[in-house]
Amino acid sequence: METVTEPRSRRRMSGSERREQLIRISRTLFAEKGFDGTSIEEIAATAQVSKPVVYEHFGGKEGVYAVVVDREMQKLLVMITDALAASHSLIKLERAALALLQYIEESSEGFRILVRDSHAASGTGTFASLISEIASQVEDVLADEFAARGYDPKLAPMYAQMLVGMVALTGQWWLDVRKPGREEVAAHLVNLAWNGLTGLNPDPTITAISREQSSTPPKPRPTEKELRELEKAREKEAKEAEKIHQRELREAEKARVRELKERERLLKEAEKAREREDKIRQREARLAERAARLEQVDQSE
Repeated sequence: METVTEPRSRRRMSGSERREQLIRISRTLFAEKGFDGTSIEEIAATAQVSKPVVYEHFGGKEGVYAVVVDREMQKLLVMITDALAASHSLIKLERAALALLQYIEESSEGFRILVRDSHAASGTGTFASLISEIASQVEDVLADEFAARGYDPKLAPMYAQMLVGMVALTGQWWLDVRKPGREEVAAHLVNLAWNGLTGLNPDPTITAISREQSSTPPKPRPTEKELRELEKAREKEAKEAEKIHQRELREAEKARVRELKERERLLKEAEKAREREDKIRQREARLAERAARLEQVDQSE
């Protein structure tokens, strides 16, 4: 993503204009680099202002981050709330799914900020709290629908979390892939959710096989006698392992001693060979010297 730059205006910006400029720039940087990866210096440099200007408007990086997150949350909540104002439950579900996907499509930077691991500076402005707030609105819709169909309305909060979680995770996936199109994704989401809700079993249970597996009693705890025997067996294994280790150490030491002795023997043999060579060279030198003297005597006669 290219760095956002603001052209230097010929006239001096008002305080509100400068504030909006800093929010736009910070929003782009936070979406691209996250809270920790963005610095006040970078925000100020991109806006072509000094750092004190940013501090003057927001008090620091935490302040501008909180403003960005709060704006994105409010924008998405308004879109979801308007969608849930429809009269029929199916239409509510369709419009809510479309609203989320529309927000992702039109405000990708904002959605990336919301789904990113939020910094403590965001306060309640985290994706988890956003999902919980949307789920509380869906909960009211489901409670009325459950009551009308003879289901227990007390289960509405749990089903609301399931439903909103399914839509939100699909939105996170679609943020990057963007295929298929927005309306097609919404149609498939509604298909899964609505048809599942239509055929909802008012008293669901797990299968007998799964129940038996989950209810299988745990293995009984060993008795004191079994624990003592187990401890003795472990001690015996440890002693045997120590014996093997000591034997290996002794064998390694013997091998080292043998290697040293062999090395000494080879050194001695090499020394003797050098001594023999020295004696041969000395004898050859004496013979050569004697031959030279005899040759001198013959020449003098």
